[in-house]
Amino acid sequence: MNAIVALCHFCELHGPRTLFCTEVLHSPLPQGAGSGDLSGQNEQAEEEEGGIQMSSRIRSHSPAEGASADSSSPGPKKSDMCEASGCRSLAGGHPGYVSHDKETSIKYVSHQHPNHPQLFSIVRQACVRSLSCEVCPGREGPIFFGDEQHGFVFSHTFFIKDSLARGFQRWYSIITIMMDRIYLINSWPFLLGKIRGIIDELQGKALKVFEAEQYGCPQRAQRMNTAFTPFLHQRNGNAARSLTSLTNDENLWACLHTSFAWLLKACGSRLTEKLLEGAPTEDTLVQMEKLADLKEESEGWDGSEEEEKPSSQPDVVEGQELSKCSPETSLMPDCNSWNVAHRRLSVFRSLRHMRQVLGASAFRMLAWHVLMGNQVIWKAQDMDLVQSAFDVLRTMLPIGCVRIIPYSDQYEEAYRCNFLGLSPHVQIPPHILSSEFAVLVEVRAATRSSLYPTLFDDEQSLNKYEFVVTSGSPVAADRVGPTILNKIEAALTNQNLSVDVVDQCLVCLKEEWMNKVKVLFKFTKVDSRPKEDTQKLLSILGAAEEDNVKLLKFWMTGLSKTYKSHLMSTVRSPTSSESRN
Repeated sequence: MNAIVALCHFCELHGPRTLFCTEVLHSPLPQGAGSGDLSGQNEQAEEEEGGIQMSSRIRSHSPAEGASADSSSPGPKKSDMCEASGCRSLAGGHPGYVSHDKETSIKYVSHQHPNHPQLFSIVRQACVRSLSCEVCPGREGPIFFGDEQHGFVFSHTFFIKDSLARGFQRWYSIITIMMDRIYLINSWPFLLGKIRGIIDELQGKALKVFEAEQYGCPQRAQRMNTAFTPFLHQRNGNAARSLTSLTNDENLWACLHTSFAWLLKACGSRLTEKLLEGAPTEDTLVQMEKLADLKEESEGWDGSEEEEKPSSQPDVVEGQELSKCSPETSLMPDCNSWNVAHRRLSVFRSLRHMRQVLGASAFRMLAWHVLMGNQVIWKAQDMDLVQSAFDVLRTMLPIGCVRIIPYSDQYEEAYRCNFLGLSPHVQIPPHILSSEFAVLVEVRAATRSSLYPTLFDDEQSLNKYEFVVTSGSPVAADRVGPTILNKIEAALTNQNLSVDVVDQCLVCLKEEWMNKVKVLFKFTKVDSRPKEDTQKLLSILGAAEEDNVKLLKFWMTGLSKTYKSHLMSTVRSPTSSESRN
């Protein structure tokens, strides 16, 4: 993470001062800079956050140029420093701390002040603001401030017990500075928890020292006997004690370097950028609605005994057979997972596979009826074959337009399902066989003379079947058909496109036409425009042909309830408009 973590202190003599800071270096250190190794032999600090583990070991410390307070670094002058090191973390000439992360080739460098003049100015300003004007109520706790020019700051102020200080405590803050405001805000919970842990450890050590000193020489009674003298004495030169003295920890700065370096490493690794896909699609909204309905029904089943329904009336919901799914079952099963589970069965694997098996003309007729919303009937002995056919064909439709009865022992009306699987002995009413709103696919055992060459060399070949596609209104080969059907066929015949690419093409095509459906729905159902205006709109949408209009009207039934209710709620009634005017 490109940020700086710093420990700041409010000195009674000099005001806010930066005590210790750790920064990230992506470029090599200047000449003369030593190296600390993450694989050294000293004590190890290991933590794990969100699956990220970092081992930070410090073996050796070497100075970068300008690391000490006596060098030409842009830190404060020596005359401004407290004599007792209250404003100093590292002694003069101390090399500082450097740790290497071999995985990313990043160095974590700790000094009292950043070496770069611009960074020093940014840290200095953040330090002053964190201990003066940018303070949360109670003067102890987290706060966020900053701007585009000087960076954004997460600051956590806190008190450390000191028996010699005014009020028996001193004021500190830990600040995290970076230029990315969104990243820093998203890291707030993580930074708050980890920095709070560092503060608790410091306060715990200081409290032990404070209690020991108070037990040996109580300061409160002594101060009351010498009124006002301690304050005047301190203002005349009784400088603040160093943090190492307050905590009685000589390795304090090495431990803080380890903690700050891990904090920068872990905070930079826990958040990753992801491609946002925008608003949810209609399929996603419908799927969420159906899952919510199933959850409500399951809760009803838990509260009362479920009535046994006749087998002649299988339950159907849009997109899935209810009698064969649980509330946890997805409303859109993945065809790939189906194929893995049934890879030794004769099943359809994709639309391209089905087109090659049925033939171009038969597939076009079947696809036309699917897109128009007509009833698609499959008669076959193999239930798995029928189910795989429906799983493949449904990918051409929005989820809200899909109503499936996978297998039944009697014919079901079209209003109950647009995909119906039947056993071979089931009789279909004659008016259905001659209807232009239905298509029948009969799966028969192939005779020896009708066996076609195996299209695929695996166990899923379907050369043992013969497929007969019939309809009361066969689609002529020279018929233009809906635009989306022509684009689907173009994608299926393009051998340069893999099956996965074709699937993504289908998603894009469905979303494109669902957007046209939304426009038409608002134009006709919500705004109630005249027929002439509707024809003009269809021409603009490129859907004025008869088949395209039928498709749009059928797909309109697949719009989500969420979209419809939202659209209706945002439309103002004529009476309200007139009253406002």
